[in-house]
Amino acid sequence: QVQLVESGGGVVQGGGSLRLSCAASRSAFSIVTMGWYRQAPGKQRELVAVITSGGSTNYADSVKGRFTISRDNAKNTVYLQMNSLKPEDTAVYYCYSRMNSGSGLHDFWGQGTQVTVSS
Repeated sequence: QVQLVESGGGVVQGGGSLRLSCAASRSAFSIVTMGWYRQAPGKQRELVAVITSGGSTNYADSVKGRFTISRDNAKNTVYLQMNSLKPEDTAVYYCYSRMNSGSGLHDFWGQGTQVTVSS
């Protein structure tokens, strides 16, 4: 079974920065996409940013220009650099990965890491 282990969450003042990391455990699956979703209290989980194995990226409009997603394919790790953080960025951030087992695509989620931005 694939495990996604997140790190880097915490509490920061508005305007500050945080960097999230997510490492996927080694497996026979090949990574198709990795990324981040978030869920604020009382709201649905929403996409923050994703990156494909080829390096293509997609961002939520609310984070464009402030967040940057990157990945290290050799380490099966994805990063989310978050700058100019706002109180509305407060949420639990979940790492996500879509992988190819050779016989189909499978989605995996991390346990989540809390990001709190104070005003």
